Amino acid sequence: MIAKEVEAPKWTNYLERSLENILSTKLTSSTAFGKVLAYNGQVIEASSLPGVVGSLCTISLDNGEFVRGEIVSVKEHRVDILPYEGNLDVRVGDTVFLTETQQEVRVGSGLLGRVIDGLGAPLDGMGPLELSERKGLNGDRINPFNRKPINKVIDVGIRNINALLTLGRGQRVGIIAGSGVGKSVLLSMITKSTDADVVVVSLIGERGRELTSFTQGILSSHSKDKVVVIAVPADRSPLLRIQGAKRATSIAEYFRDQGKNVLLITDSLTRVAHAQRELGLALGEQPTSRGYPPSVISLLSNLIERSGTSDYNAGSITAIYTILADGDDTTSDPVVDTARAILDGHIVLSRDLAQQSIYPAIDVNQSVSRLMNDIVEPMYQKNAQILRRYISKYYENRDLVLMGGYVQGQDPDLDKALALWPEITKFLQQDENEICRFDSSQKQLKELLGA
Repeated sequence: MIAKEVEAPKWTNYLERSLENILSTKLTSSTAFGKVLAYNGQVIEASSLPGVVGSLCTISLDNGEFVRGEIVSVKEHRVDILPYEGNLDVRVGDTVFLTETQQEVRVGSGLLGRVIDGLGAPLDGMGPLELSERKGLNGDRINPFNRKPINKVIDVGIRNINALLTLGRGQRVGIIAGSGVGKSVLLSMITKSTDADVVVVSLIGERGRELTSFTQGILSSHSKDKVVVIAVPADRSPLLRIQGAKRATSIAEYFRDQGKNVLLITDSLTRVAHAQRELGLALGEQPTSRGYPPSVISLLSNLIERSGTSDYNAGSITAIYTILADGDDTTSDPVVDTARAILDGHIVLSRDLAQQSIYPAIDVNQSVSRLMNDIVEPMYQKNAQILRRYISKYYENRDLVLMGGYVQGQDPDLDKALALWPEITKFLQQDENEICRFDSSQKQLKELLGA
């Protein structure tokens, strides 16, 4: 129903702090409203509102506070609303206002060098954001046949990625790793070393301490003026975590539409999947694959497909998604398996290499870039294949060699691998503050092989 001569509620200091950058619609005499019918601690059930799934609502509480939420389900005579915060004093009869039917993200160059939360509010204490443009939260679909081909290399500043797993501008790749193998350090190195015009980093579901240290490290580097950080820690609601990932993608799309080469880093895709699982189960979805409801796979596919090249300008979004492998299971985990199928390549981090203090701990033979052969010269392809073969030979026969069961001369490739192994190990390692450009990476690989 439509409110008659209802005065717009006055925002409290609480709302002004947390939502000042997203409140684009004020409550007026024409604002639709309903009433709270039930609240189970997670989902608010309200009387019917003229909104769609994704519409924003504001609930006026008896204690004078206002809380924001999102419509997640529309039924015949009621809607289900998931609030952005938990532990709320929601009561039956509280007023629910429909404040925005189509969610949009405020975007602009003012985001560069800033840290925001999942709702777009600044977290860095640098004052309000001055943003005049808007972008849809869920993006616009692009005809895949109209996307421009990927034919240029993106330099990430990491030697063995540039040389052995070369990435292209517009490629989507996953970093698959268990916990504690150097994933965050690798992302920090890439963020500070890449030659992308803009870097959008979304930190979803991470520990608060790690968010702080990661962000401070980036913003104190020379790359700070081209980086946007969206941070949603693990203690925030699942809806906010999903919002953070979508907002980061929308911001990347905005800069791509400006003709920029954007690097989008999402850490981690698994936490986004966990958030959607929480949301789906709260709404009654049935878990079908190791506890994940079908909506998880749909969300991941939609999120990933929004990145890539554009259809009408030279801009691109190169996307790097981290994927947590529970128990170091890099093959059968549903999120890992789904990401492998959708992405244009994957980089696997090895706990064995990390235990040998080889960082970044990239397992070269378990990793692949599906576009490398399309964007590098045949000579570079050949050198990468040779080094991969040497690494594979070494690990396949390491135990035999250590036991003294191998006689030199039986396998020329293994002999070469054993002779070069100290240099190979040195090639694979890289200091956190070292930057190795693409041309330098290829040159060092050529010198290593004596080509």
